[in-house]
Amino acid sequence: NMKNKRKNEKQSCEGKRNLTPRPPPPKKKKTSVHSRKLRVCVATCNRADYSKLAPIMFGIKSHPDDFELEVVVLGSHLIDDYGNTFRMIEQDDFDIGSKLHTIVRGEDEAAMVESVGLALVKLPDVLQRLHPDILVVHGDRFDALALATAAALMNIRILHVEGGEVSGTIDDSIRHAISKLAHYHACCTRMAEQHLIAMCEDHARILLAGCPSYDKLLLTHQRGDYLDIIKSWLGDNVQEGNYIVALQHPVTTDIQHSIKIYGLMLDALLSFDKKTLILFPNIDAGSKEMVRVMRRKGIEQHPNFRAVKHIPFEQFIQLVCHAGCMIGNSSCGVREAGAFGTPVINLGTRQTGRETGENVLHVRDADSHNKIFHALELQFGKRYPCSKIYGDGNAVPRILKFLQSIDLDEPLQKTFCFPPVKDSISQDIDHILETQSALAIDLGGTNLRVAIICMKGSVVKKYVQPNPRTFEDRMSLILRMCRDAMKDAVCLNCRILGVGVSTGGRVNPQAGVVLHSTNLIQEWSSVDLRTPISDALHLPVWVDNDGNCAALAERKFGHGKGVENFVTVITGTGIGGGIIHHNELVHGSTFCAAELGHIVVSLEGPECSCGGHGCIEAYSSGMALQREAKKLHDEDLLKVEGVDMKLSEPITAAHLISAARMGNSKADAILNKAATALGAGIINILHIVNPTLVILSGVLASFYQAPVQRIISERALFSTKGTKVVTSDLEEPALLGAASMVLDYTTRRIY
Repeated sequence: NMKNKRKNEKQSCEGKRNLTPRPPPPKKKKTSVHSRKLRVCVATCNRADYSKLAPIMFGIKSHPDDFELEVVVLGSHLIDDYGNTFRMIEQDDFDIGSKLHTIVRGEDEAAMVESVGLALVKLPDVLQRLHPDILVVHGDRFDALALATAAALMNIRILHVEGGEVSGTIDDSIRHAISKLAHYHACCTRMAEQHLIAMCEDHARILLAGCPSYDKLLLTHQRGDYLDIIKSWLGDNVQEGNYIVALQHPVTTDIQHSIKIYGLMLDALLSFDKKTLILFPNIDAGSKEMVRVMRRKGIEQHPNFRAVKHIPFEQFIQLVCHAGCMIGNSSCGVREAGAFGTPVINLGTRQTGRETGENVLHVRDADSHNKIFHALELQFGKRYPCSKIYGDGNAVPRILKFLQSIDLDEPLQKTFCFPPVKDSISQDIDHILETQSALAIDLGGTNLRVAIICMKGSVVKKYVQPNPRTFEDRMSLILRMCRDAMKDAVCLNCRILGVGVSTGGRVNPQAGVVLHSTNLIQEWSSVDLRTPISDALHLPVWVDNDGNCAALAERKFGHGKGVENFVTVITGTGIGGGIIHHNELVHGSTFCAAELGHIVVSLEGPECSCGGHGCIEAYSSGMALQREAKKLHDEDLLKVEGVDMKLSEPITAAHLISAARMGNSKADAILNKAATALGAGIINILHIVNPTLVILSGVLASFYQAPVQRIISERALFSTKGTKVVTSDLEEPALLGAASMVLDYTTRRIY
C-alpha cells in the first residue's frame, strides 16, 4: 500500500511550471537588495495560515518593482474533505507556482509524522527550482516545520511570522523549533518579542509588527453587506448578535480529552437552542473522531446548526464580528475576535498562555455540559471594548520594509544572543523607538482637549477646540479630533494603546458611562462614552472623573509616585480631587467617593453649586473667590492704592489675591476664611483616610499650600499634624490622568 501511495503521489499534478526549472540568477560579486527584485516565496499549508499570509502576499504583489512573489501550496489546502481551499488562493488572483500533495490520510499521530516526511521528500526539488531569496513561513503547523527544515538545510533565508507565542500544546514545540530554524522574525505582541529574545534570537532580526490579518479585518469587518453574509450562511430569519460561531480543533497531546470536550460543547449548544454556525475541525490527529461525534449527535441535520468545511476569511470575519458569541479553541477566538469585542468562550488547553482581551472567558475543563452551558449564559449577547493586543492594522507595511532591509550579503549563519538578554525595546524597521502612547481626552466646561501622551508623561501633541453645547456635536468633535491625532501619531512614531477620557461629574468607570455631569457641561448625563469611541477607533477606552484623573496623574507622573496613600485636591473653578488608598483609586459604592469640594465645614455657610450650604467649594473655589471679589468691587472696597484696575477688565479671584497682597484688609479676611475652610475640609480627610501626603493641584494651589499646611499643624490630631502638603508640578493633570489609565492597564496585562 505504501509503495502504491508513493507511486500515486509522484504522478500527482504539481502544475505546468514544475516541468520547467528556472535557472538560478547569475552570480555577482556583490548582491544588494537594491540592485534587483527580492524573490520571496510564500508557502501556505491551510486555510488558517492563509488568512495571515494573504495580506503579506497582497502587499508583495502591490510592489512589483521591489519583489517577485512565488506561491507554494501544500497540506490540507489540497484535500477535498477540507474544502479544497487552494481555490480561494486562485480566486484572489495569485499564481500558484507549485501544488504539493503532502498529506498522508489517517488523522492520527503516525499520519502527521508521515506527512512531514512526505513534504521533506517533495520540497527540495521545488525550492531548488524557485531559488528564493526569502521563504516566508507562518505559525506552528507540522507542515510549516517541514518547510522550515527543508529551507534551513538548503541555505535559504527564512522569515517566521507569529513566532514567540505560547498556546499550551504540541504547537508550542513546533513553533519554537521553527523559530530556531528561522533567520528573521515578524512577531505580533510585545510578550512574543520578549520570548524570542529569551530564546537567544538576535534582537536586531526581530520585528514587532502585529498580526497581518488585522490589516485586513480592521478595514473590512464593517462592510455594509454583513447582514446578507449572515443570512447566506445561517438563513433569512437570523438576526445580528443572535447566533453562535463554533470552531473546535483537536489537541494532539490529549486527543481523548479534546474529543470529550467537543462532545460536551455540542451538548451545551443543543441545550442553549440558538442558531449556530459550526466549522469542521482541522486535519490534526483526532479530527476524524471529532467529526464522528458531530455526526452521531445529528448536528448536520439539526435545524439550529449549519456545519461547513470552509468560509472565506472576509465573510468569516463578518460572522465573528456580529455573532452573539464565539465558542471553541480556535486562535481566532483569542486573537481576531478581540478586535470586535465579540464575547468568546475558550474551551480546554489549546490556547493556554495566549494573551487575550477581556472578551475571553476560559473553561479549562468540564465534567458535564452544564459548565459550558453556564458560560454561554454569561457570555451570549455581551459586547466588550475593542482590543488591539495583536495588531493595529499596520503589520504589512512594517513587514515589507523589514524585507527590503535584509542584506543578502550578510552571513547566512545565525548568531544567537545568549544571556544576559538585552532589554526588550520595540523598534520599527529603522531601529527607531516606536513610542507607546495614549490618546487622552479632557472634557472641560469651555474647551475640549485631546493629546497624544507617551509613556514618560510627555505631551507629544495637543489639540484644543471649543466644547460644543449639544451631545451630538460634542461626540462628533471628539471622534474627529481623535482621528486627526491617530493620523499624526503615525508620523510622530507613536503607537496608540488606547483612549482615556477625563470628564466632570459622576462617572461609572466600569461601564464607561457619565452618570451625572456638572453644570458646566450640559447634556452630558447617562452618556455611554466608551462604546462609540471604542467602536469608531478600534481601541480600548477608559473613562473617569477629572478629580480621580488628577490623582492618577500624580500617582504615575507626580509627587504621588511610589506613595501608597495620598490625596489630591484640585483648587480651580471648583474644588475636586481623588483618593489613592493602598495604591488604588477609591471610587465608592455609587462612584461618589472623593467629592472633596462638597465636604461641609459650616452649617450656616454660603450656598454651594450643589444646592447645599457651607461646602468647601462655596468658600474656597475660584468661583467663590470671584463672587466675593465682585461684591467688594461693587462696594468700591477692592481698590488698593497704587493699583490701577481697568474698568473693562472682568473681576476674578486673581484681583482678590492681588489686593490682599497689597494690604487690602477686606480681601485678606476673605482669603483667610477661604484658606481656613479648605484647611478644615482637608483635616476631615486626614482624619478619615489618613494619607501620608496631600497634593494641591489647580490654579489656586500655590496660594493655598502654606496656609493649609499651617492650619493642619494647628488643628489636626497629633498623629496627622505632620502630614505634608505639596503643590503639584504637573501642567496637565487631567490629560495625564486620562493617559495613565491607558498606559497602566495596557502595559501590565501579563498572562
